[in-house]
Amino acid sequence: MATMMRINHLAVALAATVTTSAAMATPDEERVLASLKKAHPTTRFSGVSRTPMAGLYEVWMGANVAYVSRRNTRYILFGRLFDTVAMQDLTAPKLAQADAQRPQDEGSTDKISMDQFPLADALKTVKGNGERTLVLFSDPSCGYCQRLEPELDKLDNVTIYTFLVPFQGAEKPVAIWCAADRQTAWRQLMLAGDTSLLDPEANCAHPIERNLALAQRLNVRGTPTMVFADGRRLDGYTSAAAVESRLSTPARPAHVAPTASLKEKP
Repeated sequence: MATMMRINHLAVALAATVTTSAAMATPDEERVLASLKKAHPTTRFSGVSRTPMAGLYEVWMGANVAYVSRRNTRYILFGRLFDTVAMQDLTAPKLAQADAQRPQDEGSTDKISMDQFPLADALKTVKGNGERTLVLFSDPSCGYCQRLEPELDKLDNVTIYTFLVPFQGAEKPVAIWCAADRQTAWRQLMLAGDTSLLDPEANCAHPIERNLALAQRLNVRGTPTMVFADGRRLDGYTSAAAVESRLSTPARPAHVAPTASLKEKP
């Protein structure tokens, strides 16, 4: 799942996290934290808490969130925790909340200006009054993109511009763009797995190669990737609640937050 395996680099408000963790830490959490500090003495751990999975603990290290086993803190897993019964991303809401609290640097190179997007090359979906804006890089062959679409379908009062990128081949993106009703073809494919409106033999002028060049220029290396009106970006599958939180919470300018010694790899 190369298109998904890039983890978000989101910072947390360190002082608030440490204070909360210290006040509410259970004996088990304190033991895990002590073990982590011993195993990784150069890493600044700012919080440890239980997860719904027995023996698995959530670990915050400044900008990074990861998971560790209570029995062996030598190994740390960077990623997200999913409830496969409820079909919920348990990590995403915490990342969104932390991002809303964190100081942000106005000059951060992670931000992308809306005027960089040639919106005519994107599928346009208007929900409600469409007053908010969300840009999405998506690949119809990407499993996590397919999982994200039902979450985005829950949003209201937003205009979504979807740039189709051929990270896993150009056939489907071209077939969608060249369909008689590309918007319906996209929705039926991504929400219902229905390919009946796609014509693999279709040939029309399309922006797929331009979209790929745009993604490369903006350092978008995986799908799904979302860009919000304030320039912040969110990589990977997440819940409707996490996207709504980003849409509703403007970025705050401030200084760059310190980072931990242990960092996840892109």
